[in-house]
Amino acid sequence: MQNKTRIYTVGQVNLLVKAALEERLPPRLIVRGEISDWKLHTRGHCYFLLKDEDGVLPCVMWASSFKGVKFSPQDGMAVLATGHIDVYTAGGKYQLYVEKLEPEGVGALQLAFEQMVRKLAAEGLFDEAHKKPLPAYPMRIGILTSESGAAIEDIKDSIWNRWPCAKLFLYPVPVQGEGAAQKIAAALRDVNRRNSTLKLDVLIVGRGGGSPEDLWAFNEEVLARAIFDSQIPVISAVGHEIDTTIADLVADARASTPTKAGVVAVPDIQEVLGRLGHFERRLASELRSNFELCRGRLETILASWVFQNPMSIVFYAEQRLDEVESQLGEVMRELLGMAREKVAACWEQVVKIEPHRLLGRKMVELNNWQNMANSAIKGIINSCQMRLTAAANRLAALNPKSVLQRGYSITTNKKTGLVVRDLGGVEIGDSLITELASENLIESKVTKK
Repeated sequence: MQNKTRIYTVGQVNLLVKAALEERLPPRLIVRGEISDWKLHTRGHCYFLLKDEDGVLPCVMWASSFKGVKFSPQDGMAVLATGHIDVYTAGGKYQLYVEKLEPEGVGALQLAFEQMVRKLAAEGLFDEAHKKPLPAYPMRIGILTSESGAAIEDIKDSIWNRWPCAKLFLYPVPVQGEGAAQKIAAALRDVNRRNSTLKLDVLIVGRGGGSPEDLWAFNEEVLARAIFDSQIPVISAVGHEIDTTIADLVADARASTPTKAGVVAVPDIQEVLGRLGHFERRLASELRSNFELCRGRLETILASWVFQNPMSIVFYAEQRLDEVESQLGEVMRELLGMAREKVAACWEQVVKIEPHRLLGRKMVELNNWQNMANSAIKGIINSCQMRLTAAANRLAALNPKSVLQRGYSITTNKKTGLVVRDLGGVEIGDSLITELASENLIESKVTKK
């Protein structure tokens, strides 16, 4: 009997390949290659190719795994991808399902740090022009750190040893682990919103030393932007002397350790008291010098001739007043004499022209003009009255109601308001208004035409 050849479906072939790969390939692989055709889906999944001079390998990284990647993968970047090979049966292709992605040759955290520094520097977040000056004598200081760590004790001791008059306000926040950066940023924004009540002069954000992973919250973009947006000056105090974080770069001032935060944030009270003592001594010395100078000037003034003979000024003023009074009397007498002479000369001229006779002639002329004006006005009035009477007569002749005085009447249809000129102007039952002389009216009804 002839053997019958088995026929496979496409899905069965893909499943056979899948089973063969699972049987022959190790469960986990680390693959070196260069990223190409990188795509980040809106749901957080990543699709890309790993390639070298010998070939291309399709790769998938689910969103849950990609959350752990600190740096930003880009086309052309050499990486080490850890995962397993499986067949995507719906597409008929095998893929590397990546669980861990690291840059080759440099640590992932270091690369992520460098990428974030370049990004934020390009936006100007590190520029000195944006950094706010720290207050010279802060009295209310906010501290954002862990309440259980050693950093809070170091910060308190360093501040109170230098500036014991300061009031400290602790805002407990997690300083490492998942979500720590978001919580510190949220606390920063909350303090800024409430600062009209809190009245804080400066904020210290920090923690003690640790591994790069422990300090990573202070390299997150969300915290960097919260520090940049803060209206309250921010001091970053993270890690040890050698540690540098994004928070250090964007903050208004940096303390290399939490202990150094007090040195950066507040002045030394002994130095302030020393300066105040120095200013007090300088002020006292200048006051004594000014006092002695003023005393010398006063003694010079008191020794002057004016203070030795104070009434002499009054006597001189009285003498001068007498002289001015005499001069003023002479000037007034001269002016009055000249005025009398002018009045006398004018009087003589008035007498010569005999004003009473001139006035008589002018009165006669005025009477003549008045009589002439009265006659002319009467003539104008008579002429106007005659024209008015003629116009009234013509108007009366044109008045259509003037015939009413001779026994005629005018009939109008009450409904239409029109004058009835013939039978067509009325209908049986219409009301008629008949107007007689002296505005007398008769109302009637049409019963027959």
